[in-house]
Amino acid sequence: MNKRFKRVIQPGFRLYFLVMLIFTIVTFFFDPRVFAAELLILGILFYYYRAVNRHRQREIMRYIENISYHVDTATKDSMLNFPMPMVIVKLDSGEVIWSNDRFNSITGEHDHLFEMHILDVVPGFDTRWIMEGKTECPYEVSIGKRKYTVFGSVVRSAEGGMRGLLGTLYWMDTTESAEMRTEYALSRPVVCMIVLDNYDELMKDTSYPVQSSLLASIDSKIVEWTAQTEGILKKYERDRYLLVFEERFLPKLVETRFSVLDSVREIVSPTNMPATVSIGIGKDDPAFKGNYQQATLAIDMALSRGGDQAVIKNHVTFEFYGGRSKELEKRTKVKSRVMANALAELISDASNVLVMGHKLPDIDSIGAAVGIMCAARKRQRQCRIVCDTDQQSAELLIKRLLQFPEYEKAFISVQDAMLMADNHTLLVVVDTNRPEYAESQELLQACTRVAVIDHHRRAATYIEHAALNFHEPYASSTCELVCELLQYIVDTPDILRCEAEALLGGIVLDTKNFSMHTGVRTFEAAAFLRRAGADTLEIKKIFQSDLQSCIRRYEIIKEAQMYSGNIAIAAVDSPVDRIIAAQAADELIDVIGVEASFVLFSSGDTIVASARSLGKVNVQLIMEKLGGGGHMMNAGAQIKGETLETVRARLIDTIDVYLKENPQQ
Repeated sequence: MNKRFKRVIQPGFRLYFLVMLIFTIVTFFFDPRVFAAELLILGILFYYYRAVNRHRQREIMRYIENISYHVDTATKDSMLNFPMPMVIVKLDSGEVIWSNDRFNSITGEHDHLFEMHILDVVPGFDTRWIMEGKTECPYEVSIGKRKYTVFGSVVRSAEGGMRGLLGTLYWMDTTESAEMRTEYALSRPVVCMIVLDNYDELMKDTSYPVQSSLLASIDSKIVEWTAQTEGILKKYERDRYLLVFEERFLPKLVETRFSVLDSVREIVSPTNMPATVSIGIGKDDPAFKGNYQQATLAIDMALSRGGDQAVIKNHVTFEFYGGRSKELEKRTKVKSRVMANALAELISDASNVLVMGHKLPDIDSIGAAVGIMCAARKRQRQCRIVCDTDQQSAELLIKRLLQFPEYEKAFISVQDAMLMADNHTLLVVVDTNRPEYAESQELLQACTRVAVIDHHRRAATYIEHAALNFHEPYASSTCELVCELLQYIVDTPDILRCEAEALLGGIVLDTKNFSMHTGVRTFEAAAFLRRAGADTLEIKKIFQSDLQSCIRRYEIIKEAQMYSGNIAIAAVDSPVDRIIAAQAADELIDVIGVEASFVLFSSGDTIVASARSLGKVNVQLIMEKLGGGGHMMNAGAQIKGETLETVRARLIDTIDVYLKENPQQ
């Protein structure tokens, strides 16, 4: 402060006396006596000013010292009597340097807190956030039964470097606000919709007293299950219930994996049909309306996946529980007729039609596309099938179709399809409902009018806002669904023989020669195609393979190992044709004692998994955990950026979780 005083005061002081001295010297030439008097006065003034200046400097220094003393005293007093708990720690080692009484009080350490590690006082507390430049701890810290928000600042001591960094931590008690926040989260509304899947089937061919008894038993199971939620249950239709409860009860329902699914399934009709229910839950929206909309989406998802399961819908994604039983075949054809009329109108209103299946399309995908092309030809609309003919698993079928004049230019690339599409183009997606599995997501996004026809169980991601969505997971194949539509759109003579054989080939592929996943309508579709001229011998030729493929298929089977007694897993660390791998998975479940089979193989930077089941093990749920999907008896997945061993380990872990959740399997 003394140097600063000289810098500010002395320049003005020098200038003042310099001017006075000049005037005094000038006076000497006029009157020496006046000069002597002025010089004496100037000297006296100079001496007086210097004396006053020194006195002022001493006063200023005394004032500064007094202020510094009071500031230090106030600082020390503030630290000791700070109203919040406060502690100073070394950031490099976590050693406690100092703490006030309030911090000692909340930690219960009064005698030996100093030289202790902060983790000894507050277990699990991490100070990295303060070294990252943050002033507030990103998480709440618990000490005993209290919760604290921790603020901090960095102080550099005389040691320098990391050893010289000290952290001053201030602890704000936020227990009450945390409890209020927790209570708000737990008391948020949850809307649950419960649907009796097979009401019509249960009531069919049963007397009124039996019907009343069945419904009373189902109502009793549902009421008993919902009682634990302390919510409001209302039956608003003959087969639908609405339940509203607080979110605090949802974890218990999830923990028991929605036990009402199993308890209701124990109720069996006189025709030996078990009752099943589907549950859709909407959550995370602050309003009842938003949760109701999400519950509606969840129940639609559960029903589209075959029913007998629970689906939770939040703002981000879906969560699935249950879904172990087979899909129930619906015997009414009303929906098929309505969908057929809607598809016919969409085709008639379109400028042209594009049909697209999933990537690496199989016979079911190509056969369904051929059926749509037949319907478009009947409506006199140009139709093209979007398919990469160099990468597909239906080579023999495509080669056979190309021999017919109607199909010489039927197959086009994605690039040509993008050029062909306009605002009035109808894009029909077959054999998949997931946008990432479609032949081209860009084409899907470019077309404004989309129709979806698929039989796979719906996953968390699906094609939304479709103009027509014919999705029936009970169907054996997409070709079966297309056959049902064709019966209402075209006459039997309008179907070419090659088209009938392509459709029947798709059914044969997905049903494993009518041995799996077949229903009454599967055989009705096959009979319709036989009347249209399909030759089973020609279909058998479509599935023929050469000798090398047969050898390679059995080499894959040779690599299979049994896991958990009834599951076969084959991991092949060499390039494998996808068709051969799928055929190997099919043949593995023909082995006695095998309930499910999994074949893993590499395809570039992707590990591909093919899964098959006889129905006891739901391979769809297992494949969904790996990012795939499909049916409970036929599913697959594609995992990028991982090794074969890593995927195999993940598969085994997923199987273990599935078996733990379903011990009876």
